[in-house]
Amino acid sequence: SMRAAFARAVQTTAHMRPTVRSAAHETKSIAQRINDARVTVVLGSGSPTRRAVLTSLGVAHVVEAPNIDEKSIRHDDPHALVTALAQAKATKVLEVLAAHDNDSAEGEQPRVLVITCDQVVVHRGEIREKPTSVDEAKSFIRGYGIEPPSTVGSVMVTDVQSGRSSLAVDVNTIVFDGPFPDDVVDGLVADGTCMKCAGGLMVEHELLQPYLNRIDGRMDGVMGLSAVTVERLLAEYI
Repeated sequence: SMRAAFARAVQTTAHMRPTVRSAAHETKSIAQRINDARVTVVLGSGSPTRRAVLTSLGVAHVVEAPNIDEKSIRHDDPHALVTALAQAKATKVLEVLAAHDNDSAEGEQPRVLVITCDQVVVHRGEIREKPTSVDEAKSFIRGYGIEPPSTVGSVMVTDVQSGRSSLAVDVNTIVFDGPFPDDVVDGLVADGTCMKCAGGLMVEHELLQPYLNRIDGRMDGVMGLSAVTVERLLAEYI
């Protein structure tokens, strides 16, 4: 049952044993394999950029954004923090799906894979979450023009049917040619979007683009979801 699967899934993450697959299966795109397997993909995030990454892969999905108290989960280590948050989000999504399952008619349920993610920015050895004030946002952004920030992001895929999960953490470092002029910092904060981003970091913003030197990693990883990582994790289950 969905409840039994949920109970298994809230325990520790575990990797599925590798499955022997045909060469023809391996050459198909992840979107084709999901479609062939009649798997429903649920994105446990309301992030438009994460949706865009899945769409770019051709992966049809539905959104079930979990409402959790992120501030109640604390870790000094960024890897541990984003791992715990992805797990907590998966737990919440599974609870919602279990409730939906109980409300629906009996019958064979489709296989469901749930994707949950979290990301923090690390700068000067400190974890940066969403800015809590305009002044804090400005301070964060100025600092990125002096020393490179890194994004630490988790991606977790949970197979609702079996309760098994796989999780990966990606690190990307962004090198800017700073320092940033005050009008750039003020413009970023006045835009307001940075207040909703981890660390107030918006690498893709037109005001920051002229100062971007390089990314040691992947741009989509910086944006919150690495296509390569989510594709690899999904492939473990289909």
